[in-house]
Amino acid sequence: MKNLLTAVLAACLSFALPAQAEQAKQLGDYKVHYSAFNSTFLQPDTAAATGLVRGKQTGVLNIAVQKDGKAVAAIVGGEAKDLLSKVQPLTFKEIREGEAVYYLAQFTHDKRETLTFTVRVQGIGDDAVQQFTFNQEFFAAE
Repeated sequence: MKNLLTAVLAACLSFALPAQAEQAKQLGDYKVHYSAFNSTFLQPDTAAATGLVRGKQTGVLNIAVQKDGKAVAAIVGGEAKDLLSKVQPLTFKEIREGEAVYYLAQFTHDKRETLTFTVRVQGIGDDAVQQFTFNQEFFAAE
């Protein structure tokens, strides 16, 4: 499983963030790292091990929540919206690897499309739900 997590993170960082060192938002006490990328960047065995579907027009949103520099469990939800305001609810799957905790959700996109993601995070034991949005352009894999 450790190799699986490393592969997912490598895909997120190598392919989704070539021009940026870090994508993260500070939400109160929580730092939320996020990346969205095309599912074809995952190796088939990695996708199968995490229960993800690979497809030319299928993406993955990866969320990791930290508090005081340590990974923490959270309740994560959200949605992806296209430019015509069509909303796709995101269902996150929790992945645990040692002390690491990640949340993965899949979504579909057109051949070339900009999506607006809204991500909601609630720390376990916290009453407050915090959210942030970001935009990302996707291209269908060849």
